[in-house]
Amino acid sequence: MSLQDILFTQGFGTRRVCAGLIQQGFVSVAQQLSTDTAMEFVAEGLRFTVQGAAWEYHALAYLMLHKPAGTECSQKPSTWPSIYTLLPSPLRQRPQKGAVQGVQAVGRLDQDTTGLLLLTDDGKFIHRMSSPRHHVPKVYEVTTKHPLDDKQVQKLLEGVVLEDDPKPVRASACEAVAPHHLRLTLTEGKYHQVKRMVAAVGNRVEALHRSQIGGLALPGDLAPGQWRWLGADDLARIAG
Repeated sequence: MSLQDILFTQGFGTRRVCAGLIQQGFVSVAQQLSTDTAMEFVAEGLRFTVQGAAWEYHALAYLMLHKPAGTECSQKPSTWPSIYTLLPSPLRQRPQKGAVQGVQAVGRLDQDTTGLLLLTDDGKFIHRMSSPRHHVPKVYEVTTKHPLDDKQVQKLLEGVVLEDDPKPVRASACEAVAPHHLRLTLTEGKYHQVKRMVAAVGNRVEALHRSQIGGLALPGDLAPGQWRWLGADDLARIAG
């Protein structure tokens, strides 16, 4: 693949912009300055720098983000800053078919919810992760207003009825870790589901944090607002 095309697929701008970056000496491969836009490279695994920033080629982008509170999972946020402002511009500009560009969040977390969020430009992965047929478990750490009791935990496991669905919604796992700390595992996603389930058993969510998706846990060294690439082992853990 030509160096110009490599930069284009990785989100560094139009092909014309990418050609300009190369010709002006802003791109290095293997620590060697490259000014030939047509120079061919094996793209997979290629490491290069653009304006001093190190990058590695990825045919498809798979990321995890530690979503901080006070951010919206939207390209066009209404009130709070967008999570996409936490990502470098090439990830937001990766070319895709259709009107939308860049990586997209796999599902959404409320503006006040923190924790593990996946992002990708792989439409099939988004569909697979979002489909209720696949039942990918998601683990939430819930801080409650009132002390928890065994009756509330049992109701969440047996199922509670939400206003918009007469069919009971159940937690696949539920544990009172501490008097005000509930660990809740769900395999489906509805609007404000955790908050409404906890309210249905007579309690209230004061803070909500997603700690795990499938077998992938949020790393302890990934601070709020930070992101990292997902490797093959990470993707395998998500799928279980």
